[in-house]
Amino acid sequence: MPVLLLGVSGGIAVYKAVELTSWLRKRGWEVRVVMTENATRFVTPLTFQTMSRHPVHVDPFETGAAGVEHIDLARGCDLVAVVPATANTMAKLANGIADDLLSTTLLATRAPVLVAPAMNTAMWEHPATRANLATLQARGVQVVMPQASGELACGEEGAGKLAEVEVIAAAIERRYRQGASLAGVRVLVTAGGTREPIDPVRYIGNRSSGKMGHAIAQAAAERGAAVTLVTSSGLPVPPGVEAVRVATAAELTAAVSERFAGSDVLVMAAAVADYRPVVAADSKIKKGKGSIHLELEPTVDVLSTLAPRKRPDQLVVGFAAETNDVLGYAEDKLRRKGLDLIVANDVSRGDIGFETDQNAVTVIGPQGVVAEIARMPKLQVADRLWELVAERLPRA
Repeated sequence: MPVLLLGVSGGIAVYKAVELTSWLRKRGWEVRVVMTENATRFVTPLTFQTMSRHPVHVDPFETGAAGVEHIDLARGCDLVAVVPATANTMAKLANGIADDLLSTTLLATRAPVLVAPAMNTAMWEHPATRANLATLQARGVQVVMPQASGELACGEEGAGKLAEVEVIAAAIERRYRQGASLAGVRVLVTAGGTREPIDPVRYIGNRSSGKMGHAIAQAAAERGAAVTLVTSSGLPVPPGVEAVRVATAAELTAAVSERFAGSDVLVMAAAVADYRPVVAADSKIKKGKGSIHLELEPTVDVLSTLAPRKRPDQLVVGFAAETNDVLGYAEDKLRRKGLDLIVANDVSRGDIGFETDQNAVTVIGPQGVVAEIARMPKLQVADRLWELVAERLPRA
C-alpha cells in the first residue's frame, strides 16, 4: 500500500483536500495528513482524521516514534503532496523556510514532492510567486497547475482556482507509478511544426503547437530520463530537460542526426514539413495584381535517414498525424521506416490533436495495435506512452 503524506495549508480550497483524502484511500492509498494552523481554521483535524483513519499532525513539538515528529513523517512516505499549496507555503518551500510542522517536514523529506497551488489571481500572477514556482520546478517539484480561469472565493474571475480533485489524484498516482523507471535512459524528443521560409516574413507551416512533444519530454524527465528536446515551439521547456531550438526541417534534421547515436530512445513527435520552397526570397515579396507561383521541393525524411543507423538496443517511435485511413497510413509508415512503435493521431477531430490540450491515440507496433489511449490530457497520454516504451527497453 503506497503512503502519501498530504500537506494541507490554509485556504478556502481545504475542503477539496478532504475529498482527495477520501478518493485516494478508497483506491488503496494510506494517507497521512499534516495541517498548518491556518488550515485548521477552515476544516478541523477531526475531519481529516475521520477520512484518513489516521491521527492528523499539526503541532511541530509533537513527539514521534523516534522522538522527532517531522523526521518520522518525512521518512515514512512514498510521496508528498501539498493540497492546497498557498502562496505562503510555496514561498517557504522554495526558500527553505521551516517554521511549522509542514514546512519542516517538507525540508526533511527525500520523497518526491507535488504541489497543487490555490490562491487569488493577483497573488498567483505576482512576480514573487512566479519566481518561487520556477524555483520549485527547477528542483523537480511537480506542480499541478491551478485552473486557468474560474470564479474564486473572493468573487473575482481568473486563474488560481485549485485544480479538480480528479486531476490532482491522477497526477499523484502518475508520479508514484513513474518512480525512476527511465533512470539512466537517454531520450531524444522532437516537437512542434517546422517553418519553411518563403521570404523573411512568410513561411509554410502547419498547426502543430508542440504541446504533445513537450508533454512527452516532461513525462520522460519525471521518470528519471536524461532528455533532450529538439523543438520549434515557443512553449516553456519542461524542468530538467535540455532544449535545442530549431525552425526548419533542415535544422531539425541536423539537430536530431547529431544526437541520435547518443540516445537510447528517439520519439519523433514533431510535425516536420514534407515540402519547402525551392528558393526563399531575400526580401519581402510585395503584393501584385497577378498570382504568384511557388515551386516546392521535398524535405529530407529524417526517420528514413536514421533507420539504417539504428542500433539493436535503440528504440525509435514515430507519429502519424492523419485525417483519413489513420491506422492504414500509420501501419504503412511503421513498416517503411523501420519503427519500433508509431502513434496514430486522428487530427481531423477538433477536440484532440493539433493546438489542443487533449489527445486520443492508437499505438501500433510491428505485430499490430498495442494500445488504444482514450481522450485525456496530453501529459497523461505521454505518460501512458512511456509505460509502453519502458516495457520494450533492453534490460541490463
